[in-house]
Amino acid sequence: MDILVFVKRVPDTESRIRVSHETNTVVEEGLNFIISPYDEYALEEALRIKESKGGKVTAVSVGKEDALTILRKCLAMGADEAALIKDPLEETYDGLRTARIIAGFVKKKFPQARLLLFGKQSVGADNAQVPSMLAELLDLPQVNVVVRLELEEDRGVAYREIEGAQEKVAFPLPAVISAQKGLNEPRYETLKGIMAAKRKEIPIIPIEEIGIAAEDLAPRVAVTRLEIPPARRAGRVTSGPAEETARQLVEFLHREAKVI
Repeated sequence: MDILVFVKRVPDTESRIRVSHETNTVVEEGLNFIISPYDEYALEEALRIKESKGGKVTAVSVGKEDALTILRKCLAMGADEAALIKDPLEETYDGLRTARIIAGFVKKKFPQARLLLFGKQSVGADNAQVPSMLAELLDLPQVNVVVRLELEEDRGVAYREIEGAQEKVAFPLPAVISAQKGLNEPRYETLKGIMAAKRKEIPIIPIEEIGIAAEDLAPRVAVTRLEIPPARRAGRVTSGPAEETARQLVEFLHREAKVI
């Protein structure tokens, strides 16, 4: 079984983010970059499927050559191959554009792929659009926010997270699956894996080689302003008898918070 896992390079969630108001972009200087955490669940699931059922796992990313670092981590964790679709543009926040790029790549390079795995969303753009859009473009079934996955030869069953319960969904293969936290516990790279990953060649595929029409590559989303969320105001503490604190609370909710 050929399994594709799509991963994205994102700022470490513990990093202090700075914004350039001149370019409306995140300042990358001094930032540490990682694989988007939900993508790690997708990769781990692919590796477990390979270990139990056989097959080949290929990690794929769309972006600049900086993304080679996270692809080497995927190889160190156990992926068999990796590929970078080189995109000359900065982050566009256009999920449809990314989905079209990936769809073109799959059709041209991996038409035999049986399972396409994603994280449920990236912690960069955070739009949770690409897996569903890709499934539509490739006319494939898709199940998102998956917390348990069972596969047979030509079909699978996924358990997806819904409010207060889990939904069981049966689907045919090939299919697109997006992983939610709880699907598994991602493994750490081994020293042997890290050394082997350094020696592996990662093909860099120019976006022009995929053969996507120029109008489909033009971003349809424009970032007009990018800002850091305002700092939280300090909490207020009331004191005194219960009747007095209740009066203070109601007054605050009415006059300042304006929720009642």
